[in-house]
Amino acid sequence: MSNHDIFGLASETPMVSVKQMARQISPKVMAKLEYMNPACSHYYRVASAIVRDAEERKLIHPGMTLVDWTFGNSGIALAMAGVSRGYKLLLAAPDKISQEKQHMLRALGAELVITPSDALPGEERSCMNVAESLERSISNSFFTGMYKNPLSLKVHREATGSEIYRQTEGRVTHVFVPMVSGAMVFGIGAFLKAKNPKIQIIGVESQGSIYASLFRDGMPGDPALSELEELGSRQPSAFWDPSLLDDVVQVSDYDAFNCARELLRMEAVFGGGASGAAMAAALRAGASYGPDDCVVAVMNDFGGYYLSKMYRDEWMRKHGFYRKVKSALEQITAEDILHLKVRRDLIFAYPENTLAEVFEMMKQSDVSQLPIVSYNAPIGSISENKILSILIENDDAMNAKVVGFMERPFPVCRLDATISELSDKLQQSASGVLISLSDGRLQLLTKSDLIDALTHK
Repeated sequence: MSNHDIFGLASETPMVSVKQMARQISPKVMAKLEYMNPACSHYYRVASAIVRDAEERKLIHPGMTLVDWTFGNSGIALAMAGVSRGYKLLLAAPDKISQEKQHMLRALGAELVITPSDALPGEERSCMNVAESLERSISNSFFTGMYKNPLSLKVHREATGSEIYRQTEGRVTHVFVPMVSGAMVFGIGAFLKAKNPKIQIIGVESQGSIYASLFRDGMPGDPALSELEELGSRQPSAFWDPSLLDDVVQVSDYDAFNCARELLRMEAVFGGGASGAAMAAALRAGASYGPDDCVVAVMNDFGGYYLSKMYRDEWMRKHGFYRKVKSALEQITAEDILHLKVRRDLIFAYPENTLAEVFEMMKQSDVSQLPIVSYNAPIGSISENKILSILIENDDAMNAKVVGFMERPFPVCRLDATISELSDKLQQSASGVLISLSDGRLQLLTKSDLIDALTHK
């Protein structure tokens, strides 16, 4: 029988391949889109489980007020789970949460109490203390404690972790998980480590969060403010288990926001800042991984909740985070163009070759120009036009060495050179551009190769 309860949907959240942004690194990179569900966050399954569990244990009943503190996403999920069952919602949240989240919570009927973001855990004015105080002062209320509820850990162990393993067909080698309460990273870690202890679990947090120091030194670091939402913590996790972690890395606000913006432009993945941080960490670490590795970055927040902040150029400039997103042309690199060509070893001449030998190479290889190489370094070039002009002046020159008639060498560019950079080189009187490969070999690109790439795209 069909299940028509919006919080009873059992479908998996998608996992997609990251192609453009990961093209310069060896491993396969995947994005686990945990925000693609009715509540647009990884709290979707958790909120429903907590409300249902409390109902089954007779701790709550319709008409009661559910109270908690939130960074926005957990509150939205809790409100969706609660209002559909007849509960009222009262939530405390720091003032840094986006206007979109605040509007969404109020649209759901939740009452919102805004607290100062700079208040530390334990201070009376912190959102945690305010929420607990509100619950004590309101009759017929229940504190859900989403960030410390053991059901959060259970949900991510049984659902999120198993999905990642199944969707990668067990090939996952590294998982990058945003850390807030820690329930998601430790739940995923518990499942995957049980399947394969070699799978690396890497927690991702904002700069100013306390987990990296806690993991490395056994002591929480000094907390500091960050503009990132849904990422980091100023107090240790109730689920803290370092045996399930292989590392904890920090990502700056600048890198997280810009990575998320590039994810949208280049991969059509509409994540928030925490998602951007997870992907930035995965791509940074992935540069040292091998082609047999499979990297998963968990996308835990929805970009639509940050249209007034990180997706607004004015806000990014005001806070010093703005970086121009690459245009479509700037995203095409020499490596991409080489992938479209029929690859073959570079045909080149040596300085001691005669013009006759060089011309025969051109005919045999059906090319109109050749680089001239000495000790694996390009020192010049020669073209059909040049050979023709030489013969018109001296028809005996065919037996002369090409070194005496060389033209300028082709410019050399790296694999990550953009098509705009390659075009600029070709406009500067060069008939070709040499691309330096990672193994030291060279490949030649011409104007026709660039045209093929543009028309192919």
